[in-house]
Amino acid sequence: MIASAEVLDRVRVLRTEIERHNYAYYVLDAPTIPDAEYDRLFRELVGLEEAWPELVTAESPTQRVGAAPLQDFGQLTHGAPMLSLGNAFTDEDAENFDRRCREGLKCESVDYAVEPKFDGLAITLRYKAGRLEVGATRGDGYTGEDVTENLRTVRAIPLLLPPGAPQELEVRGEVLMYKRDFARLNARQRDAGEKEFANPRNAAAGSLRQLDSRITAQRPLRFFAYGVASPEALPHLTTHAALMDALMSWGFPVSPDRAVVRGATGLLAFYRRIGEKRAALPYEIDGVVYKVNAFAAQAALGFVSRAPRFAIAHKFPAEEALTELIDIDVQVGRTGAITPVARLKPVFVGGVTVTNATLHNEDEIRRKDVRLGDTVIVRRAGDVIPE
Repeated sequence: MIASAEVLDRVRVLRTEIERHNYAYYVLDAPTIPDAEYDRLFRELVGLEEAWPELVTAESPTQRVGAAPLQDFGQLTHGAPMLSLGNAFTDEDAENFDRRCREGLKCESVDYAVEPKFDGLAITLRYKAGRLEVGATRGDGYTGEDVTENLRTVRAIPLLLPPGAPQELEVRGEVLMYKRDFARLNARQRDAGEKEFANPRNAAAGSLRQLDSRITAQRPLRFFAYGVASPEALPHLTTHAALMDALMSWGFPVSPDRAVVRGATGLLAFYRRIGEKRAALPYEIDGVVYKVNAFAAQAALGFVSRAPRFAIAHKFPAEEALTELIDIDVQVGRTGAITPVARLKPVFVGGVTVTNATLHNEDEIRRKDVRLGDTVIVRRAGDVIPE
């Protein structure tokens, strides 16, 4: 039996309503209806699609539940490389970045687009004819893993671009997990007697790299866009700030804390402002990103090695915590070098649980007067290495 015009109209209305509520919840973070009402609309759509299977499309909200497991992930070559950013760790580093940009552009001041640096997993989304065609992880910057089926389950990612958006588009962004969602996920893991995740980034990365996308669909993943592969393909947009506004109008979540500032003074003021509100943000960040705002200026500055000259990540200082020194062991390397290692009472620092830290050598132990039973400060240098 063929679906009636009335059924077709109801299916279209339900899909539009559900995606509108998805946008409000996952992009604007401002729910418009109670969860129970959302569930009612969703169940009605599922019922209609079950009654008339020929109405099911890949872009239907009901198809975000995941599919049968894959054997492995395929590889996807990026349309443009996903290059890493250089790092700044001090005010002087940021000032030197501004100086290099001014010298390279031969001007007295530069405007920068600035935003938080999300601590998640970088991905790319390729749209063709306005539909999400493929999505992949960053990988080595040139080739990533094809995780399209998993990305389709992330409700913050548009499956279909709205009228007026480019029909061919490759969007770059970050998949992550909110702190509150991470806490709930770990509570469920504990209740089920399963291993907990170390931090939101690991939880997001592990969820996105599941061969069974039905598992990914159960994880509370979010997405924020921070750019496109080829800005030159959008000649009507001349600045990064304008691009971010356009991405939001096309249905992509973008950072609400983005801004445009001028010169090193503006960069450092933004860095300090975001640093002060870091703990209150709903997601983890490990710094801020500075980008020359004008695309023409970005093109003039170009790239060096595997990083752009027009952008840099200003990282926050290492996070610290107190714990107890339980023991000191020695490790013998392949060359015979002996390295003392501090065994610590487990402590959560900067998103991971730390149990060991290198003491470098015997002189370092004497210099720091390290003794068993001491209360010590553990710092994650660069938010990575315990020391």
